[in-house]
Amino acid sequence: MRSFTAHRLSASENVLFPDKIDITGSHVIYYKATIIGYQSSIIARSNIASVSILSRIFFADVIIETWGGKRVVGMGFLKNDAKTILRMLS
Repeated sequence: MRSFTAHRLSASENVLFPDKIDITGSHVIYYKATIIGYQSSIIARSNIASVSILSRIFFADVIIETWGGKRVVGMGFLKNDAKTILRMLS
């Protein structure tokens, strides 16, 4: 399993509660932290329709879309991490 955590300085939402993406052999797990706990989305890798990144100056957002129309946007990852996520899921 490979884990990626967004940078705390990347977006106002990430200062206290950074986004996180875990990639396993069969699933992608996206965590959006909240004040109490977190919300998670589990996506089977076979259901991923597309993965893209929205690059900014220092950071990048990772956009994962499924065949069923679900869209997950992980915000504020380091560019190298975002590129690695893209490469692993493409």
